[in-house]
Amino acid sequence: MRDIAVHVGVSRQLVSLVLRDAPGPSAESRDRILAAAEDLGYRPNASARLLRQRRTHLIGVLFAMRNPFEVRFVEQLESRAAALGYGLVLGARSGDRSDDAVIEQLMAQRVEALIAFNPDPGAAGLADAVEQIPVVWMGERASIAGVDNVRVDEDRGLRLAIDHLVEAGHRDIAYAGGRGGVVGRDRAEAYRTAMQDAGLGSHVNVLVSDFDEESGAAVARQLAHLPATTRPTAVICCGDLHATAVLASFAQLGVRVPEEISVVGFDDSYVAALSYNRLTSIRQDVDVTAAAAMARVVDRLDDGATEPVEVLTATALTVRASSGASPR
Repeated sequence: MRDIAVHVGVSRQLVSLVLRDAPGPSAESRDRILAAAEDLGYRPNASARLLRQRRTHLIGVLFAMRNPFEVRFVEQLESRAAALGYGLVLGARSGDRSDDAVIEQLMAQRVEALIAFNPDPGAAGLADAVEQIPVVWMGERASIAGVDNVRVDEDRGLRLAIDHLVEAGHRDIAYAGGRGGVVGRDRAEAYRTAMQDAGLGSHVNVLVSDFDEESGAAVARQLAHLPATTRPTAVICCGDLHATAVLASFAQLGVRVPEEISVVGFDDSYVAALSYNRLTSIRQDVDVTAAAAMARVVDRLDDGATEPVEVLTATALTVRASSGASPR
């Protein structure tokens, strides 16, 4: 369908409507698209046709088992899907299984839609899925066209964190992150923008890091070895797991939180609320996120929506014991 769309100069959604003989396209568009399909030797995908004829009411989910927010999302999505007559087929991403392998397995189960957290935009399996079924891209800004996109309002989230710390007297506020695909870059940029908006552009300090726990520990060691007079008085971490590793490492290294440095996470997952973490964190509402994702699937499968939609979910800041007044 992509080749036909490029050949005619129209959207893939319009091509899909014509090839499915669905209402909406004009007679002229139908004639041009059908002629192009014949010229290009298009043959409809048999499995996609079967999927349309015999519904399975299954939704595939690509997610990371080690990410607490994504696991909680799956829990919420399962109950919402069941209430609407849908079931989930879970595909857990890992270092040993590529996105291609996971998506191929999900498609083999004849899922009717795919909900994918931060998928690899270059995965051939993802491109095939987009051609055949509705895809909801989660977590980060979508990198390809033709998919619905549900993601958190990172700009507002970072502004809330910066405003909270500024009110507590902080100016030397660092950010740990920046790696990890589109979401890593976007959160770091949201931090830069929030600092500039707060009049702290000259204090921007990105500690380049990945999302994982060991990266958080490395950031903590880097900060702990700085003189107290030049060390940032607060650090915002790219995720909760990263931030809890920072907390644990500071405890080992004798850096007091929040007396010497405040720590803020991102997600407000269950690990942030644990009594031994008590982590201040930018909150993604998992219930709202699951509801938004399921709404896009229902709009596509049951209501016939064809145009991709971007949904930004609201953020809040949950303040706990890991953040406090600036030490200087």
